Amino acid sequence: MTPPQLAALVPELSCSDFEQSLKFYTKILGFKVLFERPEREFAYLALGKAQIMLEQSNGYWETGPLQKPYGRGVNFQIVVPDLQPIVDHLANSGVALFQAPETAWYRIDKVERGVREFLVQDPDGYLLRFSQLIGDRPTARDQA
Repeated sequence: MTPPQLAALVPELSCSDFEQSLKFYTKILGFKVLFERPEREFAYLALGKAQIMLEQSNGYWETGPLQKPYGRGVNFQIVVPDLQPIVDHLANSGVALFQAPETAWYRIDKVERGVREFLVQDPDGYLLRFSQLIGDRPTARDQA
């Protein structure tokens, strides 16, 4: 079997309840398990080109006490082809959104990139920002 192609930068999230987090990411958000180490309560997941690792909190990588919400000060952007199925599945699963879907435009040099995005917290409070690309346009100052 050929090992999966791994991204160059992959966050590894410590979980207070590994099984709960694994179910959230796979059953609700739609991530697939690329590989796992059940004896260590570890899983490497992917959704499209996005990759993330989950591991039961064990003190090994922790630089200080973990307090919910975990991951304060960071959000993880996950680009998907279509937000709506994920939004619908979250709603059907009773998971509240941190921020409802909205359209945003971000300047990249002389272009603005449009995205439709929403935010949700995982069971430990890590903030996930799902983004659907909607296109590019000239910046407002370049349109004048």
